Amino acid sequence: MNGEELKEIERVEGEDVEEISNEQEDVKRIAPWTKQITIRGLVASLVIGIIYSVIVMKLNLTTGLVPNLNVSAALLAFVFVRTWTQLLHKAGMVPTPFTRQENTIIQTCAVACYSIAVGGGFGSYLLGLNRRTYEQAGPDTEGNNPLSIKEPGIGWMTGFLFVSSFVGLLALVPLRKIMIIDYKLTYPSGTATAILINGFHTPRGDKMAKKQVLAFMKFFSFSFLWAFFQWFYSGGVACGFAQFPTFGLLAWKNS
Repeated sequence: MNGEELKEIERVEGEDVEEISNEQEDVKRIAPWTKQITIRGLVASLVIGIIYSVIVMKLNLTTGLVPNLNVSAALLAFVFVRTWTQLLHKAGMVPTPFTRQENTIIQTCAVACYSIAVGGGFGSYLLGLNRRTYEQAGPDTEGNNPLSIKEPGIGWMTGFLFVSSFVGLLALVPLRKIMIIDYKLTYPSGTATAILINGFHTPRGDKMAKKQVLAFMKFFSFSFLWAFFQWFYSGGVACGFAQFPTFGLLAWKNS
């Protein structure tokens, strides 16, 4: 092992010790929960929640699959608020420090928004209770009962989502105590999100977040431009670049 490798090891170990000491100091000066819920956090969570609700509804109605977006929600929350604080710094204002706890609250609220959109049945049964769906399925279809017709409405849908959300919350608290606290089972998505958020709020985490955001924006831009190109050159239901046989003609005919 040469001298350069030893210096690199010492540098990394020194940064790790510094991060541990910073984490201990952060734990000692954690603000009360009333100060962790901020206006900027609620606005950021609302924007991210709306974006993710549109994404998951699109995926749910087209493929029937919904990916776990917890980690990316934490990333976008960090980017939004950190960008806002940096703009305020450049304007000569002193914003409230952005903490891990606030980042977690934004991520939790955003995930709750799109979870209601998916778990509430907007992509499956909730909007399929109207009369038009009953008529399209046919009165003679088994299980298609005219008594089950329910036209969409803001009033009863809001009440239904409110009750169903609180039922899940009341069931989650005892399950958390049994599964995570008592049995100490690993919760994969929650653990990954916690590690990501802790990594952001370190001296090296800011640089890592910038790289991740650049990679995210690069692939998002490519995906958006390709989707726009397919839409622009579409000629009908079975015509256009969207119908290009990427996996061969046989797969395309059976799709």
